[in-house]
Amino acid sequence: MKAIAIDDEPIALEIISTLAEKVPFVELEATFFNALEALEYLNNNKIDLLFLDIKMPDISGIEFYNSLVRKPLLVFTTAYSEHAVTGFELEATDYLLKPFTFTRFLKACNKAQAILQNNRNNVPSFILIKDGYDVVKILLEEILFVEATGNYMKYVLKDKEILTRATIKETTESLPNELFIQVHRSFVINTSKIEKIERHQIRILSYVIPVGGSYSNRIKTHFLT
Repeated sequence: MKAIAIDDEPIALEIISTLAEKVPFVELEATFFNALEALEYLNNNKIDLLFLDIKMPDISGIEFYNSLVRKPLLVFTTAYSEHAVTGFELEATDYLLKPFTFTRFLKACNKAQAILQNNRNNVPSFILIKDGYDVVKILLEEILFVEATGNYMKYVLKDKEILTRATIKETTESLPNELFIQVHRSFVINTSKIEKIERHQIRILSYVIPVGGSYSNRIKTHFLT
């Protein structure tokens, strides 16, 4: 479970980092004193869990979380108990009141892990995309791969292709990462359709999909470990 922490107090971030190291299933990817720097990180990386302080300069934790387009699971970490109701109104996974113990921290992590696991077990079976003026339903199991071509994404199925106006980033975010992985700046593949993984390419039926150099380690981690 990938996580980050945002808090304007260095000691608070040190405590979260120390506690997170003790939880085997939590990978604290980064910590931030500045919420705006964290926003840039969240826009470019997929995070499962966010540890977030409420009272910070420039923007509150509540305002920050409300501004997110992609909202990870949320655990508030704060010294102010009066914000607990607001936290739960935002459907926060948990609310840790400073100073909190490792036992309490672990409980919050376990709750987040349970929710995440449940979400992963409920992978959607289809997506809806625009095809010209129409909206069409595509079963995920029918998709071989998706290729970026100009301002469009081409969904390649076994018996047809569908073009939709979108970016590669929008496409990867719309497809469940349990089934799909980006292997090149222009290609996202359905992992269940792979027939052979070679050094610089992947074979799916009669198609040969190139593997980008910057994606090699990701592929090795995903498929070969």
